[in-house]
Amino acid sequence: MKLGFIGTGVMGKAIVKNLLQADHEVVVYNRTKSKTAELIAQGAVWQDTPEQVAQAAEIIFTMVGYPQDVKEVYYGEQGIFQAEISGKVLVDLTTSTPTLAKEIQKTAVEKGADALDAPVSGGDVGAKNATLTIMAGGSETAYQKVLPLFKVMGKSYTLQGTAGRGQHTKMANQIMIAGTMTGLTEMLVYAQKAGLDLEKVLATLSGGGAQNWSMENYVPRILAQNYSPGFFVKHFIKDLKIALDEAKKMELDLPATALAEQLYKKLADQGFENDGTQALIKLWWPTGAPKK
Repeated sequence: MKLGFIGTGVMGKAIVKNLLQADHEVVVYNRTKSKTAELIAQGAVWQDTPEQVAQAAEIIFTMVGYPQDVKEVYYGEQGIFQAEISGKVLVDLTTSTPTLAKEIQKTAVEKGADALDAPVSGGDVGAKNATLTIMAGGSETAYQKVLPLFKVMGKSYTLQGTAGRGQHTKMANQIMIAGTMTGLTEMLVYAQKAGLDLEKVLATLSGGGAQNWSMENYVPRILAQNYSPGFFVKHFIKDLKIALDEAKKMELDLPATALAEQLYKKLADQGFENDGTQALIKLWWPTGAPKK
C-alpha cells in the first residue's frame, strides 16, 4: 500500500520506520527536510508539500505539533485539501482539538474522502517498539481501512465513536498522565528527602498499587539525568490547555489538571520547554538527581 506521512519528528520518524519495515511504500514531508534523511535512506520518498503527499498516497497520516499546524497542513495553500483526495483516508495522529477533527472529517467527506482523528499514547518508546495506544474517532468504514496499519504501529487500537471522539479520549488520557507525572515527581522528592534509596523505592513501588507506565519509564531517566524528550514539555502544555478548554465547555472544573498545567508552564518559563515531560523534577532538583 502507498502511504503518506506528514511530520517526521521523534514519534513520526519511528512510526514511518515501522511502516517501511512492514513493506509499505511511504512518501514523506516535514517542514525541516533534513529530518527525513534517515527515512529516505531507508526507502521513503520525499515530497515537497503536503498536497503532493496527499496526491501520491492512498492513506495519508499527519503528526505535527499544534492544532494550528494541523490546520495549515490540511487547509493551507499547499495543503492536503488542495489535492485530489476522492476515495482516500486522512488520519491525523496529532493530539489536537475535537472541533478541528470534526471540521477535517466534514471537509474530507465533502471531497469524497474520509478522515479519522487518531491521537496516540506511548511516547517515543511506544512509537519505536510499535506498542502505541491509538484512540480513533470517525466512521467504521474508514477505521477498518486503516486498522491493518494501526496494527503495525501499536498494540491497542479502538474506534471511540464519531469524529472528535478520538481527541476527547486522548484528553482523558492526558488528564490521567498529568496526575501520574506530578505524583511520580513528588514521590521522588519525598523519598529522597526521607533518605531512602531511590532505586529500591522504584523497584518496590513498581510491584505494588503505585505501579504505572510513567513511573516505570520516566523515573529511570530522571535518575540517569536523561531529560531527552519522549514527549516535549511544550506539547504537554498544549494538551493540558486543550483538555482544560474542553472541560470548561462542558462546565467541568478539573483542579488537579489545572495545577499540573501551572507547574509545566513554570517549567517552560525556566527554559525547559524542549525537554521531556520527566523534566518536571527540575522544579525541585534543578541540577539533576541528588548523588547517593
